[in-house]
Amino acid sequence: MILAKKDLDLLLKARHAAPHDILGLHPAKIKGKKALVARAFLADAQSCEVVDVDTDERWPLEQLDESGLFEGVISGRDKTFNYRLRTVRYNGEIRQFWDPYCFLPTLSDDDLYLFNQGNLHRAYRKLGAQVQHYEGVQGVSFAVWAPSAKRVSVVGDFNQWDGRYHPMRALGGSGVWELFIPGVEPGAKYKFELIGGDGYLRLKTDPYGSFFEAPPHNAAIVWDDDGYEWQDNGWLKKRSKWKAQETPLSIYEVHLGSWKRVVEDGNRPLNYREMAVELAEYCHRMGFNCVEFMPVAEHPFSGSWGYQVTGYFAPTHRYGSPQDFMYLVDYLHQHDIGVIIDWVPAHFPRDTWALAEFDGTCLYEHADPRQGQHMDWGTLIFNYGRHEVRSFLINSALAWFDRFHIDGLRVDAVASMLYLDYSRKEGEWIPNQYGGRENIEALEFLRQVNDLVHEYYPGSLMIAEESTAFGGVTKPTSEHGLGFDFKWNMGWMHDTLQYFEKDPVYRKFHHNDMTFGMLYQYSESFIEVFSHDEVVHGKGSMMTKMGGGWGMTEKAADLRSLYAWMWGWPGKKCLFMGCEFGQSHEWKYDGSLDWHLLQYMDHEGVQKLVADVNRWYLSNPSLAKMDGNPQGFQWINGGDWENSVLSFVRCGASPKETFLVVGNFTPVDRKAHLVGVPYAGYWRELINTNADCYGGKGEGNGGGLMTRNESRDGRHQCLELTLPGLTTFIFQYEG
Repeated sequence: MILAKKDLDLLLKARHAAPHDILGLHPAKIKGKKALVARAFLADAQSCEVVDVDTDERWPLEQLDESGLFEGVISGRDKTFNYRLRTVRYNGEIRQFWDPYCFLPTLSDDDLYLFNQGNLHRAYRKLGAQVQHYEGVQGVSFAVWAPSAKRVSVVGDFNQWDGRYHPMRALGGSGVWELFIPGVEPGAKYKFELIGGDGYLRLKTDPYGSFFEAPPHNAAIVWDDDGYEWQDNGWLKKRSKWKAQETPLSIYEVHLGSWKRVVEDGNRPLNYREMAVELAEYCHRMGFNCVEFMPVAEHPFSGSWGYQVTGYFAPTHRYGSPQDFMYLVDYLHQHDIGVIIDWVPAHFPRDTWALAEFDGTCLYEHADPRQGQHMDWGTLIFNYGRHEVRSFLINSALAWFDRFHIDGLRVDAVASMLYLDYSRKEGEWIPNQYGGRENIEALEFLRQVNDLVHEYYPGSLMIAEESTAFGGVTKPTSEHGLGFDFKWNMGWMHDTLQYFEKDPVYRKFHHNDMTFGMLYQYSESFIEVFSHDEVVHGKGSMMTKMGGGWGMTEKAADLRSLYAWMWGWPGKKCLFMGCEFGQSHEWKYDGSLDWHLLQYMDHEGVQKLVADVNRWYLSNPSLAKMDGNPQGFQWINGGDWENSVLSFVRCGASPKETFLVVGNFTPVDRKAHLVGVPYAGYWRELINTNADCYGGKGEGNGGGLMTRNESRDGRHQCLELTLPGLTTFIFQYEG
């Protein structure tokens, strides 16, 4: 035996930190003569030979240990050559294959340099498991960042999950471990087995994995993301020319697992391909031109709704393969429907097989719990100051655009990223270097990821779910903003719902809830939203929120008036699934929406109203163009608190692009109600939420009215309107 006993013991105990120094083919001096020494660690091998690929010459190796370590000397050769290993297994099977330890690293020095800087923007094409032809050989290159690990091995169903057989090499001081394994094919399951900096053995799934098996095993699956033939080039070209603030967006927020289920097949959710067809047809019928999926990234616990992510690069296995998810996006694009997904860079779960204490140290998270633990959700907070962690998250964002052609990311829980004292008491947080509460490292990360997404994918959307008054969320980074395209208008949502939840007899005392939002409406680029957050945790559904001790018919009328008011208000639109037909129950993540309710007019009418206001919004581009322009909005009367009647106009480039929105938010019918208007002439009634086609009583204004030459609300002309109770009208000036 030539191998030193110390090295032998380390290999047998799977604790050798530099396996490439021992395994494979190495020049050596044997009894003063130049030779080559070959070593291989093989499972279930009775014998092993080295085979010269060019000459077919063979050299037998001696088995040093019953676990499968072989060694042999090749005399007369002092230069390495292309070779394969030929083994005879105990069952008589003969195999000939390339040795993983004869290949150079698959990552270059430049790759490693950029990765450690946080500037390797295609790291997801380098780390993880990459199916590739390398040096003419088909296989999979594995790479993982684990700087404090003492040893890392690839384990999987191709090596009996035994960490002795495929130990990886550390690439200098980069912290990256790498190994190319020939012959591994897509579909193989794998993990990384590490001896951490604390000396303990860990079995970790791949942070850069592109596909995962179902819990509780949670292994990554080798997968080739190439090969899908996209058909959405026309869409992508159109998207690249988008001017986000001037683009009409009506977004349908969807949870994949509970939108619709197949009752006759065990009540299972639709898969990605089934969802594509049904969702595209439904969005077209309803007038939504964009969908937003609640997190589709892999997550172990369905009850987290996808917001506790363990696979930041992988669509969840629950509804199909990555190519199936590609089909869903592609199909929606071919039907002119954009795709936004929720993305969660704010925190991650503590599951021991995932990112937490990945290499025996707090690698992705902060070590200090005052910085690294999320108090509300029991999760861990990313260390945004670490280059490789920032690179990991930036790569996750870019990969969804690159691999899956998505059109935007809605970034979850931005508020928790902005503030070091978020949901913490005094003494439970650490100020920044200037003594403030702002998380400077997180702010820089958000600016960087927004800039890079916009640079690589023009026209793409970055949307912040941010609930505080932090300034400049949607201002460009060049103006010291965060660089988002839009911000969810959480304040407007809260105030508006607070108003509509009141019994109408008390609404006049809360009139400012309906007007306060205009004080800050143009401080950011907003999306007006009623999201999933408002229909869970005992908050009730949108329908049941409506105030008063009413029956369903009155609640439906109130909800219709709210939706028309929302669509008339400036800003893009977003509505959570089920809300568009007034689902009665709170949303349940593990069941289907209550589609059967559409047999009742109260619910069908709400659905028809949403479809009509969507079509109105999308067919009048001046509305979208003026969403962010203060000149596009004028109050007519925002102070009629006694009657709970509000009115405003949306203004376009010409008088005939002017729309009047009037809402009566009590059950009291108001006849001959005068409302001032900016132009004399005919105003056509476009939307009447009390129309009988929506389940209302049918009272209205006969399809339109001529103005009266009488001053009202500071205007020289007015309309004498019939305002049924709980009704919103939208009129257009026709001259």
